[in-house]
Amino acid sequence: MSNYMRAGVFYGLFVLLAGGVMLQNEATAEEGKSDAAPAQDKAGAASVECYESIKDSTNLTKVENANPKFGYPNVKCSPTTGAVLWYGDPYTDTVPMGEMPKFGDETDGDFAQAVIRSRTKHFKTTMQCSGCHPGTAQAAAPPNEPRQLQMHQDIISDASKLQHGRGAIWCLDCHNAANRDTLVDRRKNEVSFDESYKLCGSCHGDTYSKWRIGLHGKRTGEWKVGGKKRWWTCTECHNPHTIQEHRFNPVKPEPPPALPRGMSSSETSSKHE
Repeated sequence: MSNYMRAGVFYGLFVLLAGGVMLQNEATAEEGKSDAAPAQDKAGAASVECYESIKDSTNLTKVENANPKFGYPNVKCSPTTGAVLWYGDPYTDTVPMGEMPKFGDETDGDFAQAVIRSRTKHFKTTMQCSGCHPGTAQAAAPPNEPRQLQMHQDIISDASKLQHGRGAIWCLDCHNAANRDTLVDRRKNEVSFDESYKLCGSCHGDTYSKWRIGLHGKRTGEWKVGGKKRWWTCTECHNPHTIQEHRFNPVKPEPPPALPRGMSSSETSSKHE
């Protein structure tokens, strides 16, 4: 065999070996991608957020398999509106409602296993009001009169024009001057942020009564008497700082379902008429 032939054989073997190594590396890389993709998807799914009633105030993070019995996530988020479509686990991040005042009438309701989403629990993971408003400084608290605030303009842009109660009340009529981590009703009883309905109900008695018997507001859970139910509190649906502008923050509706083939919207509306 000539030197040229030997060189050709060695070159051919080298090409085959190099090609095999390259193919193996590509296959390994593809496997790595396929392994990494689900992890990325899982991470992405875990970071999906949607809101329940007020955007940026009632947000929930979607958690996969929150209801392992059926394999449901805790919520399904709308890709159109960013709002919650339905609940796989309506009790995510809830706590017992606590003792509800009894009036000895039909408004005593079914609160045996009532739960709510805690606001005070959220405060413990963020800056508490008392961090800037310690109780020791309240002796020199300014008068409770409408004026522009230097802070909290993200909550209300012009506090001098707060229209809750059509201008009859102001911040410290609801926020406890002696303990800013709580609220206070019109009788000066301290009220937890988790129990805003007690504060709201001290003025809005008729609506409070309807809420207690289930004619106002939202709740979800078991239908049976004594069953576990989640109740939405007043401030989960109504922003008390903008209540006169819009009593309920509008939520963009989902698009209507597709009509059956061959049916037009004009035909549908005429049938309803």
